[in-house]
Amino acid sequence: MRPPGADPIFPAYAGRTTARDWETKRAMSDFNNGYARPAPASLDMSIDTGLRAFMLGVYNKLALGLVVAGALAWVTGNVPEVQQLLFVRTADGRLGMTVLGMVVQFAPLVLLFGSMFFMRNPTARGVNMLYWAVVASIGAGLGVLFLRYTGGSLASTFFVTAAAFGALSLVGYTTKKNLSGMGTFLIMGVIGLIIASIVNIFMQSGMLYLIISGLGVLIFSGLIAYDTQRLKMTYYALGGDRAAMGVATGFGALNLFINFVNLFQFLLAFMGGNRE
Repeated sequence: MRPPGADPIFPAYAGRTTARDWETKRAMSDFNNGYARPAPASLDMSIDTGLRAFMLGVYNKLALGLVVAGALAWVTGNVPEVQQLLFVRTADGRLGMTVLGMVVQFAPLVLLFGSMFFMRNPTARGVNMLYWAVVASIGAGLGVLFLRYTGGSLASTFFVTAAAFGALSLVGYTTKKNLSGMGTFLIMGVIGLIIASIVNIFMQSGMLYLIISGLGVLIFSGLIAYDTQRLKMTYYALGGDRAAMGVATGFGALNLFINFVNLFQFLLAFMGGNRE
């Protein structure tokens, strides 16, 4: 059986390959464009109502983003008139993309890299617009999963991803261990995944695809915990600056959204029932 995701016409979903491209953007902003102050030296912080409200705002935006992305994915993957605008079958039966489909798939990359140049001093409104634009483009592109996997396997994998995300985020939220060092290695691991994925476009190795997917599950699981702790530290570093927290909420939701989507797709390599 040809491994899903090994199709050279549709080598990988843009959300997977762009996940740590967002790290470039985040490293640039890092909530430091006039917002962040030095982070507290200790991770042993009391849980206050402000922190809970901040994190709840991030999770609410993330949850709503997943709903919107899921709805768009269902439409592009199941409504024939829309599906035909984005996806096609080649003469040999492989799943490919139309020109519009390619535009949709690479739109997140354009948006994220473009924001590096046009959002030098991000505002809550600007970050919010970026978040929903990325969510919409990723969601529309996810419609291809309905053509590759059975609906039951997509649903079960989503719930497993949601449960894993909740547990990993809780670890990042509650642990007193500083995960910043681990985050550096995880980001390096994502770069390795991207390189390996590009190599596998030409090799089309099922074994390598499974290895990449297994490593992807581990790496993005770690990034969920790391990004959650980073959000918590950011809240304390901002010192109650409400404008800055609005920016941090949008950036935080976007990071976690991309982590969730990547974890979901890598898990599909092991749990997805292939239609092809």
